[in-house]
Amino acid sequence: MAMKIRLARGGSKKRPFYRIVAADSRMPRDGRFIEKLGTYNPLLPKDSEERVKMDMERVQYWLGQGAQTTDRVSRMLEAAGVLEKKERNNPKKGTPGKAAQERAEAKATKAAEAAEAAAAPAEEEAPAAEAPAEGAPAEETAAEETTE
Repeated sequence: MAMKIRLARGGSKKRPFYRIVAADSRMPRDGRFIEKLGTYNPLLPKDSEERVKMDMERVQYWLGQGAQTTDRVSRMLEAAGVLEKKERNNPKKGTPGKAAQERAEAKATKAAEAAEAAAAPAEEEAPAAEAPAEGAPAEETAAEETTE
């Protein structure tokens, strides 16, 4: 039988409460279990002793029988010092989601367009200012600007 030490959810809507149980992995999450090993109440503060309660002797027994722990339960056991800490690798943790990437691209293109628009009038003014300096004296250019 494939044994798991896992959480079985109880409590009402938006008020979760979990039992830490030893169960056959083929059974439903909240369904039949073999033994209740403890409780976990995520609504309590993290430093509260009542947040996680486990019968460590029975947990050790089931681990000795070959039971596997789920990720969340193994983290609790690591915090309690029963299991050694595993090296976890989540390379996608820091990357933004698809919608956030699209927003960033849209923002970058809008900023690039604004920079081009700001640079374009400056470029148009610069050749106009240079043209009179190359050709005729300043008085003639002033007269041409007023007639136009």
